[in-house]
Amino acid sequence: MSFQNLDALEESSDPLELIKTVQSLNALRETLVKGLESGLRNDASDVAIAMRQKWRLCEIGLEDYSFVLLSSSWNDPLGALIVGVRQLGLSGWRPEECSAIGNELLAWKEKGLFEKEGTEDGKTIWALRLKATLDRARRLTEEYTEALLQIFPQKVQILGKAFGISENTVRTFTEAEIRSRVIFQVSKLCTLLLKAVRSTLGSQGWDVLVPGAAFGTLIQVGSIVPGSLPSSAKGPIILVVNKADGDEEVTAAGSNIVGVVLLQELPHLSHLGVRARQEKVVFVTCEDDEEIANIQRLAGNFVRLQASSAGVDLKPSENTHGNASVKNLSAESSSKLDVSRHNPSLSVGKTSLSNQGAPSGGVILLDDADVLTCGAKAAACGRLASLAAVSSKVYSEHGVPTSFCVPSGVIIPFGSMELALEQSQSMERFTSLLEMVEIASLESGELDNLCCQLEELISSLKPPKEIIDNIARIFPGNVRLIVRSSANVEDLAGMSAAGLYESIPNVSPLNPSVFSKAVSRVWASLYTRRAILSRRSAGVPQKEASMAVLVQEMLSPNLSFVLHTLSPTDDDNNSVESEIAPGLGETLASGTRGTPWRLSSDKFNGHVRTLAFANFSEEQLVSVAGPADGLVIRLIVDYSKKPLTLDPVFRHQLGQRLGAVGFFLERKFGCPQDVEGCLVGKDIHIVQTRPQPM
Repeated sequence: MSFQNLDALEESSDPLELIKTVQSLNALRETLVKGLESGLRNDASDVAIAMRQKWRLCEIGLEDYSFVLLSSSWNDPLGALIVGVRQLGLSGWRPEECSAIGNELLAWKEKGLFEKEGTEDGKTIWALRLKATLDRARRLTEEYTEALLQIFPQKVQILGKAFGISENTVRTFTEAEIRSRVIFQVSKLCTLLLKAVRSTLGSQGWDVLVPGAAFGTLIQVGSIVPGSLPSSAKGPIILVVNKADGDEEVTAAGSNIVGVVLLQELPHLSHLGVRARQEKVVFVTCEDDEEIANIQRLAGNFVRLQASSAGVDLKPSENTHGNASVKNLSAESSSKLDVSRHNPSLSVGKTSLSNQGAPSGGVILLDDADVLTCGAKAAACGRLASLAAVSSKVYSEHGVPTSFCVPSGVIIPFGSMELALEQSQSMERFTSLLEMVEIASLESGELDNLCCQLEELISSLKPPKEIIDNIARIFPGNVRLIVRSSANVEDLAGMSAAGLYESIPNVSPLNPSVFSKAVSRVWASLYTRRAILSRRSAGVPQKEASMAVLVQEMLSPNLSFVLHTLSPTDDDNNSVESEIAPGLGETLASGTRGTPWRLSSDKFNGHVRTLAFANFSEEQLVSVAGPADGLVIRLIVDYSKKPLTLDPVFRHQLGQRLGAVGFFLERKFGCPQDVEGCLVGKDIHIVQTRPQPM
């Protein structure tokens, strides 16, 4: 294409022609970039330097021209967005992510609308699929803006002052820089398209993790951490939170927090989501810019937050509750977190489980695990293993098999850490630190210092040699293991402690050094600051907490999932809700930004409904060819190649199977369950189940 035609094309009224123009420019631009990265890179001659400069100027000019074209009015905004996202990739900003987003948008555009996709409404499925990719694209633009804000403001302020530039100009420089780039046009297109998609779906950008009603003063904070609340904040509080990583605990930041509005998407079954349900804190997320602006205008006011499956309502309210409601709430929370009522094996303040394990330092096979020696998590896994043997003979109400597998495993029981402390002659120091932690102050930094000392002490321990030798004999040498926590203060009906303690993936039983380090890290996670504060808020003495270690065969799944056998948003007992992520399950549990696939499966008639499509940017995998060093690899995900997004038959069949397994386990354990598992090939594996917070 001749550059002489560019001015004429800019005046063109045909949006499709303009899109083709930008695509041609992008192709030319990519050629220039590749040329720049060729042999000229290492050529230090004056000619080469001059040529590089010309190519850079040409590249900048092409980006500026793309900005002009993308500023036009479009009859094909989706096509324009595809061009804009690919332009970002060529500019060097997260090129793999841009490529995946561009591929998805193009695939959804080419696929078009169907009246039906499988048994579901085609228009709804198309809108949900497109929404997932648009949210991902908008996330990309937010990350770009954050990167600029990390680079520019401070340096611009220094330079502006040095050159005598007005303060107003200095303040607006970064914003002007963002608005003058293609990223701004991409952001605008995402906003417009998301608004149209939400209108199609009847959504206002809200998502409910924990339903209910809450009254309190609305306070905006950056994150949910102790100390984030202003000292002047009294009475019940509803937080507006900018960001979360999924590992926070709401009440650890303030016992008077009764509601949370998070301004980003979050998996329902992230550790934060599970703990919010445990703490009975009304929890919603909001992604719509207009709604967020309305929320922020209410900051500082006393408000009412009402959340249910029917929607979310946040509006000013009269403060008729006073501080008494906070006291009542605290009493209620303490009652619900009294773990001694839910677990007779832990009588808080009376007995300790730390020495009820195997004093010889041996290991316990998964089938023999019980709560007293191995903790509720390991005991549940032991029962799962026995249920797996009969699951293939059981079918759901509509003829779907409930069959599942459980990875083999052993437990390093309670008492093993204490034995390692005695062998290293560190028990006296450990006991002293633990006593000081019990009364340590938050404000002075004393608690942080003591927690660090405890973690350092426990991390330096080595499990008894008998344990290492036994595990090496039990598992074949080429197997990969995951080393997981099984504390006496987790996976209880009144205290899930979801995500509070460590799990170390990809460990070899034949590497004693790596394996020992993984075990000691799990032990040490019992004494992190978050764990200490969590037990404090639950009224559990620190000396009563003990850690067993569950060692299981590591799986390399295609998909990982968590099941709610009771709907968390509307207490619907007729369906099982699934959240599904590509690769390893840590993507779901850690609260990685993005949404999972969400399916709702009727327990009785087998009907499957798609609630959301996944848009996590990365999946975590274990490299079979790589070292067993406790690490995982991360790959960019392209959902235009994922069967669960593309194939309605596969989606329906998987939803039915997960629903059947979830309902089977709910009946066997006698109450609603949170079930964790994965899909390896065609086989469903269950790795954990615990009572669902009510």
